[in-house]
Amino acid sequence: MQSNVRPENMERITTKSLADAFIAEQVEEIRRQVGDKKVLLALSGGVDSSVVAALLIKAIGKQLVCVHVNHGLMRKGESEQVIEVFRNQLDANLIYIDATDRFLDLLAGVEDPETKRKIIGGEFIKVFDEEARKLEGISFLAQGTIYPDILESDGVKAHHNVGGLPEEMNFELVEPVKLLFKDEVRVVGSALGLPDSMVYRQPFPGPGLGVRCTGAITRDRLHTLREADAILREEFDNAGLTSKVWQFFTVVPDFRSTGVRNGKRTFDWPVIIRAVNTVDAMTATVPEIDWAVLKKITDRILAEVPGAGRVLYDLSPKAPATIEWE
Repeated sequence: MQSNVRPENMERITTKSLADAFIAEQVEEIRRQVGDKKVLLALSGGVDSSVVAALLIKAIGKQLVCVHVNHGLMRKGESEQVIEVFRNQLDANLIYIDATDRFLDLLAGVEDPETKRKIIGGEFIKVFDEEARKLEGISFLAQGTIYPDILESDGVKAHHNVGGLPEEMNFELVEPVKLLFKDEVRVVGSALGLPDSMVYRQPFPGPGLGVRCTGAITRDRLHTLREADAILREEFDNAGLTSKVWQFFTVVPDFRSTGVRNGKRTFDWPVIIRAVNTVDAMTATVPEIDWAVLKKITDRILAEVPGAGRVLYDLSPKAPATIEWE
């Protein structure tokens, strides 16, 4: 087993050749640790869990059991991408759970952001626990722990929501990227052949769109949020901004605003565009997006997204604002 302390002389993984050497070393280490036993992984589709999954598939193939839980708060196309990449392309042993109704029913009428977070995190653990108990012969639990997690939280990868599994399940941890920083994980992911859209996936909160559909979540407002966010991402891609802006997303608050469409009064939601640049996420600035890009995004959202009545651009830096709205 590796130490939780990164050696001072450990070379930074910045090139494909260094990544290939790291992959070869970890494949050997994983095989030595796991032997012929099975490994369980909560595969969120985020960078860390995806890279760990690809690495384990290379090492032990179908001895790895991946569980992807769709809580109904993913961005458009994300669960579909997980299925396409891991089941269809990498031939992974993937269990897909669509728990959308289960989560949204629990969240109905819940306005407080912290309560929403606790419901989403707690229910994820329950769903994952239920699936884990159905499986036989699982001896190991893989996690996408990276080095900042060890420095900041004693190695518990809390946002993967598996830290709360019952201790009597007695899994031994497999954490092959735990000595890497995020940029190194991305280099390894590229070397493993994962698509750029997954390797360079933006930071995404554990509760997903649940904290961007502010207040009590409704299915229709969540749909508006998801569709507007997809348009924003597509147009930022088209404008070459995806690699230049650190994070961007939409927010749909829980109030309506009056408008006019086809000569008739409407009462729809505002869509707020949030874009920030930052180094450490402790402070953030707002980029000046070309007006023509913002206008095209606005025109598309208002024309294509049901329930969208206005489009706003959030100009607030951090501090005093935070990056997320909830």
